[in-house]
Amino acid sequence: MKEEADFIVETTTERMNKAIEHLENELRGIRAGKASPSMLMSVMVDYYGTLTPLQQVSSIGAPDARTITIQPWEKTMIPTIEKAIMAANLGFNPQNNGEIIRVVVPALTEERRKQLVKQVKNEGENARVSLRNARRDGNEEIKKLQKGGLAEDLAKDYEAEIQKLTDSFSKKVDELLARKEHDILTV
Repeated sequence: MKEEADFIVETTTERMNKAIEHLENELRGIRAGKASPSMLMSVMVDYYGTLTPLQQVSSIGAPDARTITIQPWEKTMIPTIEKAIMAANLGFNPQNNGEIIRVVVPALTEERRKQLVKQVKNEGENARVSLRNARRDGNEEIKKLQKGGLAEDLAKDYEAEIQKLTDSFSKKVDELLARKEHDILTV
């Protein structure tokens, strides 16, 4: 019984870790005024009839705070990559010189910053929902074990442990959101 309860706590921890990882990935894609190759992670390019992530057909770099450079491995891919960036609707206008593609990241307006902060808060709320779902599922599993013979005081201890996990992961979400909001609002 105790091993099963420990496994439930481990599984709950893994689910909460995955929620945090997902949040970090989503926040990486939200631009904070500085050019970053991760801004183009969602761009999919038509590579010989197959939709392929941009980073698999080129190397992406950020030589300065306002520019992203894309060096395609095949020069014939330049127009296709430009179309894909435009189609991704990221608000970027790619330019090429026949060798590489440059994307100048425009400065954020106050209105756009507020929209991005709302988007960040929305992602944070999604992460909190995932944490609460993991907590609920873990507690339900513990209750099933209790009905199956786990001592009531042990069940309460495991539920308290799951609550501590939820609190610590919620704190991580708050820290990630605060850091990202600060990045966005810093001019």
